[in-house]
Amino acid sequence: MTFHDELALLLRPAGGGIHLVSTGRAEQLALQRRLYRASSDAAVRDRWREDLVRATTARAVLLGIPSDVGAGSRRGANLGPSALRARLAEDDPAFLIRAREAGLVDLGDVFVVPQLLHDEMLSDAQKDASRRALYPELSAAARAELPVSPLSIAERALARVVAANPDAKVIALGGDHSAAWPVVKALAAARSGLGIVQVDAHTDLLEERLGVRYCFATWSFHANALLGGGGRLVQVGTRASGHAREHWESALGVRQFWAEDVRRDPAAAIDDILEHLGHAGVERVYLSNDIDGTDAAFAEATGTPEPGGLEPDFVVQLIRRVGQAFGLAGGDVMEVAPGIGGSPGASERTLAVGVRYLRETIAAALGIEPG
Repeated sequence: MTFHDELALLLRPAGGGIHLVSTGRAEQLALQRRLYRASSDAAVRDRWREDLVRATTARAVLLGIPSDVGAGSRRGANLGPSALRARLAEDDPAFLIRAREAGLVDLGDVFVVPQLLHDEMLSDAQKDASRRALYPELSAAARAELPVSPLSIAERALARVVAANPDAKVIALGGDHSAAWPVVKALAAARSGLGIVQVDAHTDLLEERLGVRYCFATWSFHANALLGGGGRLVQVGTRASGHAREHWESALGVRQFWAEDVRRDPAAAIDDILEHLGHAGVERVYLSNDIDGTDAAFAEATGTPEPGGLEPDFVVQLIRRVGQAFGLAGGDVMEVAPGIGGSPGASERTLAVGVRYLRETIAAALGIEPG
């Protein structure tokens, strides 16, 4: 099986990662036609396959991971990737054209079986049943090698891309924040000196949650261990933790910049973050951006909105300054849940902020202007 054939089995055209057969299916297909500027579903697949071929020479790749199985109490982030893509295409189609010309390739979406999260959590019988459903055209021996859960599929697909194109930046769209884990795992295998800047209200530093190894509350623990600690994981906007401020820094060697301190002097906070990254020996940064790191007044449509958070202008400056100082190995926008939010206009406000962050992250990764 070729590299491109395997990606075509693991992924779907952009907007197609959620399994729909009736309700919403027409809207999903219409979105895909808009994204690919195609007049038919066959043309969508043809253009997507052309993009997969370009992955080996891309300067950056974009991947949607529309899974919220690893989330907490409020779900809906599975709709984030499609909503962010649609809003960006509507608001700024010229930017997408410039990004593509600068080397961005959209790999599409991980195809999500909504009850699954990671293959480590599945019995052999369940993996076999899911493989028969996902890869019916393959022999039993061929499909036995393929993953079935969204995080495992993302790990496999990105590992293949990064192995074929080690310099490619990776931009991910979530999904709940567990979707950052496969990106970090793939990049860490190919990048020395990798650091993570995590914009987030929460620490996500549990080793496991209710017996689950990989989820929204644990991915940072495993990412920090993968990087070897030493302050190479920097969390910005922290304000919701069951532990005292000093706990995680002393226990795991992460570096945290709490939201109230950042809000007091945003410019100084960015200077301090950059200085810390330099002292930690970081050479390239993965900037993982949970939308709840932003204050709930701007980003309410998410699973766990928190007041007292970061201003969007600060987050934008952080993305730009980190990109200028270190270069981005990649980045993401996570936890945008368009159907959630109690106040009028919450979804529109949150999407607008999320798209702004996405545009800035792509621009910083490619070294182009965001506007």
